Amino acid sequence: MTPPTAPVTGPAASESGVVLVTSRSFSSGSVDLTSRLTSLGLAVVRAPADHDLAALQPVLATAVAWIAGTGPVTAQHLAAAPRLRVVARYGVGTDSVDLGAAAAAGIPVTNTPGANSEAVAEHAIALSFAVLRALPSGDRRVRAGDWGVTRGRQLAGSTVGVVGFGRIGRAVAARLSALGCTVLVHDPFVPDSVVRAAGHQVASLDQIRDDCSLVSLHVPGGDLLVDSAWVASCAPDQVLVNTARAGLVDETAVAEGLRTGRLRGYAADTLSTESATDGASALLADEFADTVVLTPHLGAQTVEAVDLMGTMAVDNVLAVLAGDEPMHPVTLEGALR
Repeated sequence: MTPPTAPVTGPAASESGVVLVTSRSFSSGSVDLTSRLTSLGLAVVRAPADHDLAALQPVLATAVAWIAGTGPVTAQHLAAAPRLRVVARYGVGTDSVDLGAAAAAGIPVTNTPGANSEAVAEHAIALSFAVLRALPSGDRRVRAGDWGVTRGRQLAGSTVGVVGFGRIGRAVAARLSALGCTVLVHDPFVPDSVVRAAGHQVASLDQIRDDCSLVSLHVPGGDLLVDSAWVASCAPDQVLVNTARAGLVDETAVAEGLRTGRLRGYAADTLSTESATDGASALLADEFADTVVLTPHLGAQTVEAVDLMGTMAVDNVLAVLAGDEPMHPVTLEGALR
């Protein structure tokens, strides 16, 4: 269900201005959000999702609002936008936004909490099955005329770990539990009682590393979790699923774990090397074609999630332009908690 639309009143309703959009999927679902903005006299200008400052500067000079994707929003970007009144993150994470610089400039930052939780949770489960049942390699073999069997492993009856118990982590844990898994949860910022009330077990990160046959990551970026020490001591034949941030995982260590057989598989919706200038991830090597499943940020890419993220972002923009409080403000203090 979409949140109520914020009314636009006063000068903002007829004020001409530019809404910069750098989210690739904005208004690409079933709801025409571009027309919603233009009908209010706002011009919508699309720009590259990598937020290259040189490319954005001409648009930032006139923009009154920015619906931002996952690229960085820096102090330099904000300094180039003298008319900017709001940065609406299209999604949940705001680690790419300089919240301090935005606060200093008096520019509110918003996000769209919960809009893509169900979509990402489903994608995490899909990636888990893809690795455990070798679905991509099975498809390739059949197309090549090879009907040989690769024996997989089932989720039912296994002990799995969920690291991070926010909206997405909770949705993933619920699905895993429904599939017959014993779910261990680690999140030092969530009371143990909340985890237990959801029917799961509270565990340390070491317990999850040592005891789980599959681990799904759902925490913000910042700290490296899966490193060479993790791979050396984790449960044998472990599968790792990462729909959160590439920086949580040392991909070279994971590649070595796959090479030696310590890890059974790795699935991710993100990589540390996503541009031509970054080089190639070790996980892209041909030797891992059957043990690594990668997708290009598909987690939130459902029609339902795209519509809801876009609607919430537009609602936040219009609220600010109308002189009202946005529905989903993000503060530096809140982001650090």
